[in-house]
Amino acid sequence: MRAPRGAARRGYAGPARALVVLVAAGFAGGSLLWTLVTGFVEPEAALAFGVLIALGELARITLPGNREVAPIASAGAIGYTFLLTVGGDDVHHSGWQVLAVVTVGFALGELPHIAAGRTPEWSDLARRMMIIVVITLGFRPFAEDLSPGSDQAAWWPALGLMVAVVLAGWLTDGVIAAAIRAERLRTRFTVALRDELRAHAGLGMAIGSSGILIALASTITGLAGLLVFTAPLLVTQVAFRRFAEVRLTYLQTVRALSRVTEVGGYVATGHSRRVSRLAKSVGCELGMRESDLLELEYAALMHDIGQLSLRDPIASGATVFALPREQRRIAELGSAVIRETGVLDSVAELVRRQCEPYAGDGEDGPPPLGSRIIKVANAVDDLVGESADPEREQAVLERLRMDGAGEYDPEVVEAAARALERASAHW
Repeated sequence: MRAPRGAARRGYAGPARALVVLVAAGFAGGSLLWTLVTGFVEPEAALAFGVLIALGELARITLPGNREVAPIASAGAIGYTFLLTVGGDDVHHSGWQVLAVVTVGFALGELPHIAAGRTPEWSDLARRMMIIVVITLGFRPFAEDLSPGSDQAAWWPALGLMVAVVLAGWLTDGVIAAAIRAERLRTRFTVALRDELRAHAGLGMAIGSSGILIALASTITGLAGLLVFTAPLLVTQVAFRRFAEVRLTYLQTVRALSRVTEVGGYVATGHSRRVSRLAKSVGCELGMRESDLLELEYAALMHDIGQLSLRDPIASGATVFALPREQRRIAELGSAVIRETGVLDSVAELVRRQCEPYAGDGEDGPPPLGSRIIKVANAVDDLVGESADPEREQAVLERLRMDGAGEYDPEVVEAAARALERASAHW
């Protein structure tokens, strides 16, 4: 099976991603030009927030799902956008100056990463810029009226507007992120939107509230508020970094475990990884959630681990040629091994039921969708292997379509056909 190289590549440039990067670059360039022409005001505040944004960008992290975030930089940018006074003195910077300071801060923070060969994910950087664009356009035009020095000033309207534009900014970011994710993974937009909103809900609230607190604190404490209210966010960022590291360790451990069957000569080299790639592509085609896709990936990588208990390995490791009784025994042994981890019970259940017909063969009803996907992906790779011959792929798919015993879910087979066709198009 040929891998969907283009879709899987981290820097895949689809129209949505390119459009977001282009729009963000337009705002960044336009704000710099406008501010250079009109000049900076309150340079001390601009410098302090610019340094905070640069340091926050330097400390950016990558969360599960390849989501690159910079919580401290984003909170600093939001705080600068909402800044009305510093130590009791009104500030008068424009929205364009906010965007110019954010642009310079982002650029300075990224330079060390680029120098070290860690190129940023441009779409994620553009999204961070677009959040500030939305918040700035929604707040700065009213800043003069909301300033404590204004006759119409009152804190509650200002606070209400801050909360409203923060929510608008994160909702806009969720839509943009979902469009890019749906394009990259070829999955449904509604599914991607739900995943993105869930993934960013907790951290987004922390960043937004920290930005508001930084702005309010600066009113009384001056620029010292930057340090006081950045500290809690720094602790939160450390916790998220540890969480991301744990998730990455999980995946690396599962991948290493999946290779045991290959090293022992029980299955063909690369079989587990190819089955995993195809299973994930099929899952995206069928609109599976991100959490379900992760379980599917784990299960697909370890679907043959039960073969380690066989006294006589199956010829070429292709379980599709084994007797149904033998297939079920391998699945149950593999499931028992996975349950020993104590944390992957749902993955073990997917592995246990991977051999059942798509309508089910007992009181438990039809097997889960993940099990049906693994069954089809495993059969395709057992019969095609590393071959890049499209005709052979089509012949195997036709064989699965003509299955008269109800072994393979027709909807999953058609999704596999679309995934394989798309993979071929990326060559």
